Amino acid sequence: MAVPYDGPKSSICRILLFFIPVTPLFPQLSYFCSAKTNSMLRTHTCGELSLRDVDKKVTLCGWLQRSRDLGGMTFVDLRDRYGITQLVFNMETLPHLCEAARKLGREYVLQVEGVVAERSSKNAKLSTGDIEILVSSFVVLNEAALPPFTIEENTDGGDDLRMKYRYLDIRRAPVREALLLRARVAAAARNYLTREGFVEVETPVLIKSTPEGARDFVVPSRMNQGEFYALPQSPQTFKQLLMVAGMDKYYQIVKCFRDEDLRADRQPEFTQIDCEMSFVTQEDILNTFEGMIRQLFQDVKGVDIGTLPRMTYADAMEHYGNDKPDIRFGMQLKDLGPLVKGKDFKVFDDAELVVAISVKGAAEYTRKQLDELTEWVKRPQLGMTGLVYARYGSDGSMKSSVDKFYGPEELAKWMSHCDAAPGDLVLILAGNEGKTRKAMSELRLEMGDRLGLRDKNTFNCLWVVDFPLLEWSEETARWHAMHHPFTSPKPEDFNLLENDPGKVRANAYDMVINGVEVGGGSIRIHDKTVQQQMFSLLGFSADEAQAQFGFLMNAFEFGAPPHGGIAFGFDRLCSLFGGADSIRDYIAFPKNNSGRDVMIDSPSPISAEQKKELGLH
Repeated sequence: MAVPYDGPKSSICRILLFFIPVTPLFPQLSYFCSAKTNSMLRTHTCGELSLRDVDKKVTLCGWLQRSRDLGGMTFVDLRDRYGITQLVFNMETLPHLCEAARKLGREYVLQVEGVVAERSSKNAKLSTGDIEILVSSFVVLNEAALPPFTIEENTDGGDDLRMKYRYLDIRRAPVREALLLRARVAAAARNYLTREGFVEVETPVLIKSTPEGARDFVVPSRMNQGEFYALPQSPQTFKQLLMVAGMDKYYQIVKCFRDEDLRADRQPEFTQIDCEMSFVTQEDILNTFEGMIRQLFQDVKGVDIGTLPRMTYADAMEHYGNDKPDIRFGMQLKDLGPLVKGKDFKVFDDAELVVAISVKGAAEYTRKQLDELTEWVKRPQLGMTGLVYARYGSDGSMKSSVDKFYGPEELAKWMSHCDAAPGDLVLILAGNEGKTRKAMSELRLEMGDRLGLRDKNTFNCLWVVDFPLLEWSEETARWHAMHHPFTSPKPEDFNLLENDPGKVRANAYDMVINGVEVGGGSIRIHDKTVQQQMFSLLGFSADEAQAQFGFLMNAFEFGAPPHGGIAFGFDRLCSLFGGADSIRDYIAFPKNNSGRDVMIDSPSPISAEQKKELGLH
């Protein structure tokens, strides 16, 4: 810890210490007068002093957050990364110092000396709320322009303004704490993986563009004009090559890039905890990384999440309507088709799927509320034509919006099938199977939000397994890999690859937390013949496969071990720990929804000379 300079100060130095805040002359001399031993300008931070430090002489540095002039006293809140400490300037004992303090502006950078005293009016919201500093001298280390928004927990700055001045936004406690949480998550992950024998290896950022997956960001090559690098969407092939190289257990907290449309949980550049292991089965992967997530929750949140349940992809789609189910609440989807068809209600009779959810305690919803829900499912994002409902009154009565077609006995069967009880409301959608299931999944989540069932301080984690290996695209009239082309089929489904590829299950797995996919991976194909068969199914000719992935296929000829891995969305994981919907505050310098960095005005045009050098003119 640094110790204040205790040597004698000349009277001119003392005068400078009092008056430099008002007229900052001779800055070099003021710095010399405030010099400290151990090369530190401060002895303590603004977040560590307490009653045990009373009567101690200290030196603090930080930014002036706010000041309050009460006539005989001036109070200043000094802020640094660690917290806020109240400074006291006394007009009676040091009038010149107090006058100078009154002329300081917001966000001035200060160094203050003084003595720790107990506060008469304590502030329980601050870690330093029991004490204050009786200031004996201070130096303005730097003046500051008036900030474009208030740098406080609740600011008056909008998103665009705060992103333009992101370096000021980071001074605010919520953003600063988000970045500190990110650092703790990274440290906890590294500690766990290092203990488990993983080695951190950096992989290239300038790589080869591939046609599968999202769009690549491409980089023109000056030395090889007309040719382009791509920024990696993931280090997938490189980590597989590291397994061929015998590295056995690899990890990397790595930047990845995807040129795709943005939303709250997406950015053009993002970070993954990327991992790969050799000589493992799916069970080994799940156990290892379930252990990591448990450790992160324990270290960062102090929460024991226990053993993660497992759910097949088929069950997730049937019961929740999507492959990343939020299991913090029930409200599972129920197929009503067998109970409702053949009653001359055309909407149900013509539908591929009639699906329902039972909303606990919502039987008293008003007609206005139900009409609003009907409009909600008709939005273009969902595109449903309407909503059917059935009430199960607390008195045992049952009534629906289609009573003309269905009597009390039939409604009773609906309620039983949907596990509804008195006081519940059953909501029903009908139509095309894929569209209707997706819409009901969204409606389920919406009702969970409206009923307060999606508590951000409650964490329900699970593994989703047994995904389809392939999915058919009508647009391209060919199969596409559901994960990526290196995912291995489940061993028991190998025989289906040739004749019934749509039924082949992938040896793949996703980790889902509170309805958010935070990690995904698979056991990889390590046999060259199987990999060639996979490329063929995906529509690659032998020449195309060789051109795109020949380096990997060649490596497999030199003894590729069985291997598998997983990648966690690090930004998403941090936002979940922080209870936020957006990953933006957990990235130091994020892009906006148009993929722009408004702070540095990027992307931006390049000069004609640069274009010429790159062969782009």
